[in-house]
Amino acid sequence: MSIHLNRDLDTLHQHIMQMCAAVEQLVQKAVAQLIRPNGSQAEQLAAADDEIDRWDVRIEEECLKILALHQPVAQNLRRVTAVMKISWELERVADVAVNIAERAAGLAGSPSIPVPDKLLQMASAAVEMLRLALDAFVQKDSRLAREVCRRDDAVDILNREIIDELLGQMKSAPHLIDAALQLFSASRHIERVADHATNIAEDVVYLVEGEIIRHQPDFWKR
Repeated sequence: MSIHLNRDLDTLHQHIMQMCAAVEQLVQKAVAQLIRPNGSQAEQLAAADDEIDRWDVRIEEECLKILALHQPVAQNLRRVTAVMKISWELERVADVAVNIAERAAGLAGSPSIPVPDKLLQMASAAVEMLRLALDAFVQKDSRLAREVCRRDDAVDILNREIIDELLGQMKSAPHLIDAALQLFSASRHIERVADHATNIAEDVVYLVEGEIIRHQPDFWKR
């Protein structure tokens, strides 16, 4: 590997790590809003999302530059490709985090409705999946990445159970419909965080093993 390629790959790694840290923090703050809604905090998170968007563009440009100038092969090619895909996933996670914060802010002006324990449980699980997926990327650990994918089913089950509970509340207490819809939407967005974490984990498996496992049923059992 040439000195220049090595330098550019190191710089790319540093930048994707900074983006990872920023997105993880954004998600954690957004989920915290479900317990203590704050409209001004939601606006701050939206501003932070703009910075994530800039990181996404910058990293994509760096990836394209490396591909054009160095024409990497084998693992280096997979590394650049994986970073480009992970950057896109992180940008989408940041967008979802802002949506979660906005749904939480919507609860502030609505009739009081308890946040389901299962929703907080699902939020914790989704954030943990994201953290583990990013750890798997840093450590180039495909076994950990497969573990992240395995956990997605549990989040999907919680999401369905939460939605069923909220639908029941809306039927029995029509005055809570607006608030319940905010929680309904928040649940769907949290489930999307888990989906993006799974996608990142799949990219890690590709990076480490060179295998594309997307759309393969039960691949994580291998």
